Amino acid sequence: MRFLILNADYQEFLSALYAQHEGIASRCYEEQLRIRTESLFGDGGFYSTNLKKLGHEAYDLFINNVSLQRAWAWEHGSGWQFRLRRGVVPWLSRVCNSTDLDEILLAQVKYYKPDILFNHAVQSIDSSLLRAMKPHVRLLVGQIASPFSNTEWMAQYDLVVTSSPNLLSYFKNLGVTCEFVHLGFEPDVLHRLRPRKPEVPVSFIGSFFPDHKTRTAFLEFLCADCEINVWGNAIKSLPAESAIRSKYRGHAWGINMYEILRNSKITLNHHTDIAGNYASNMRLYEGTGVGSLLVSDWKENLAELFDIGTEVVAYRSPEECKELIQYYLYHDAEREAIASAGQRRTLTDHTYYCRMKDLTAAVSKHL
Repeated sequence: MRFLILNADYQEFLSALYAQHEGIASRCYEEQLRIRTESLFGDGGFYSTNLKKLGHEAYDLFINNVSLQRAWAWEHGSGWQFRLRRGVVPWLSRVCNSTDLDEILLAQVKYYKPDILFNHAVQSIDSSLLRAMKPHVRLLVGQIASPFSNTEWMAQYDLVVTSSPNLLSYFKNLGVTCEFVHLGFEPDVLHRLRPRKPEVPVSFIGSFFPDHKTRTAFLEFLCADCEINVWGNAIKSLPAESAIRSKYRGHAWGINMYEILRNSKITLNHHTDIAGNYASNMRLYEGTGVGSLLVSDWKENLAELFDIGTEVVAYRSPEECKELIQYYLYHDAEREAIASAGQRRTLTDHTYYCRMKDLTAAVSKHL
């Protein structure tokens, strides 16, 4: 099968990436794509790499990266060369407006002719563009882990894949065909990281968007009285008196995020409100995958993924989390034993290679 995988990146990440690599915006498409993929941000490259290992073709597109998309358009077809004056203006310029980007994406779909168009950026592509792309693909698949009630948009998809068990019935009630596939960890990340130095006692990496209300309250409690370091997005949404602000250390993108997790004695996990009573997020596998002790919020399916108490630690309240932090910071041998067991479990059962086997099995049923 031939997969075309669509992603959209945070603009703050893109700004940081292009500032870090001087002159990247004027480089060719493949060079920009390589630098983006090697950043290890999100799941970019993990799906395609492992699909290729399974014998499939797979290509990545980052549909809101103006510089990258403009480079592709410049290199594919003379008509675009007159519209997009590559290198004349900074990459963040509006030389590519939303209509231009939609036209480039449609041109890419026609060019790659995928069997499976796999869209991680469901909320970034409207129904009219989906309808225009459908004749050029065998199966239009959307991946989403949050409710999305725009039935006109969702009706365009032949299949929706979710990593949140509680959303299976939600999408099916909308009349959308849905399959469940877990998220995972990419072991090759470990080869990109420096030797582990557990210098961070306790870390939390995450966002503080409106659907993170219980997470924010949880961290407010811990930051008021615990040795914790916080990295993440949307810190500006917090009130000036927030206890989180005093423990905030900035953004953590890609490799930097993995380095922080790897160098943490303990890393905390707290799901979004949307997750309900199910463990499903990426931090489950990222934290364990790099070899740190994961202290996660208890969910009814967590024991299906890890042995609680021997591979990860779970809390049911902020107060219990505080007690667990205090205990495991001062019991090194127990902490390291659980962290090592958690890492072994992830590297055995929760890799993206395993997940792509599940994904290909799921989509094959609908071709």
